[in-house]
Amino acid sequence: SSGINAEYGVINRTLVLEGRWEELYDEVKVLRKACGEAHLKTIIATGHLGDMENVYKASMISMMAGSDFIKTSTGKESVNATFPVALVMTRAIKHYHEYTGFKVGFKPAGGIRTAKDSLHWLVFMKEQLGNEWLQPHLFRMGASSLLGDIERQLHHYCTGHYADSAVDIAM
Repeated sequence: SSGINAEYGVINRTLVLEGRWEELYDEVKVLRKACGEAHLKTIIATGHLGDMENVYKASMISMMAGSDFIKTSTGKESVNATFPVALVMTRAIKHYHEYTGFKVGFKPAGGIRTAKDSLHWLVFMKEQLGNEWLQPHLFRMGASSLLGDIERQLHHYCTGHYADSAVDIAM
């Protein structure tokens, strides 16, 4: 962690699916106020929003209501971080920044399991939003299962072979 105090909030998907955008704004605004000085990371739950237009609007409204980060999903849903959804969300971040001057972070979550996956996400972010968004205050990955693969890759780098088990890595 970079020492940033953060709170998470999941948007109400029904408000998005029914096009109740002002209510969504009000809901995220309440979350923003409840966070106080903490950063608000708003989970868009993209796999349940129906289409990319809803993803874009939900992302934009979340930022307008004060989100410091927008996150694709909890990481535990059936549909998690995908590049098509990330493209829509990062374009919303770019547009929001162009309109307001405010920088909002992005956090893809779920499905990022290997070191190679994480490199794909880093390249994607650099291409979409530039070097500044590669910093931890603007980009995080929800990748709870990634650590094991990174340990495996480091073991291979140091020894020339992959570990047979977690015990090999610990040694």
